[in-house]
Amino acid sequence: MSRVTKGITLAVIQLLLVASLAAKLLYDRTTQPRGWAKVQTYDPDLPIRGRYLWEQLNMPAEGFTVERNENARNPSWGYMQQWAYYSVRDGQLIASSTGSPSQPGGWVNVWKNADDTMHARAEQSSFFFIPDTANIPPLQRGDEMWMEVTLPKKGPPRPIRMALKHNGQFTPLNF
Repeated sequence: MSRVTKGITLAVIQLLLVASLAAKLLYDRTTQPRGWAKVQTYDPDLPIRGRYLWEQLNMPAEGFTVERNENARNPSWGYMQQWAYYSVRDGQLIASSTGSPSQPGGWVNVWKNADDTMHARAEQSSFFFIPDTANIPPLQRGDEMWMEVTLPKKGPPRPIRMALKHNGQFTPLNF
């Protein structure tokens, strides 16, 4: 086999690998549940080339028990790390303490707000890659960043797109 034939064979194999991954991700995106989650953005400090946002998903939590931290200077409902099962209800990502082993999930930090609502923040961050020329709008007071995710059968939620919530209205960001 000549060098040109070996090179072409290798290129075809690589293209098939990339195409099969793309097909799996597109299949999951069309068949698996999708939902929105409020995100907290961190400034990434990783040696990955390119521009990306490092997002932690925040979601309502159900069925968890959270203990009050009385030893703190200001007693409050502390963060508690627990395993959560993810689901989508009314288009929003929900963390629940109960679920089936086949349901996607992950470690979350759970806390209780002053109004007795419980929330969870996914411990595993989601990377959202954007073009170098992307213009990220600055957040104004009261604005929130949200991410739409797919819940695959296994593994963490996969990001699809970002949106800015301003005055209760979602505006998808086209990067």
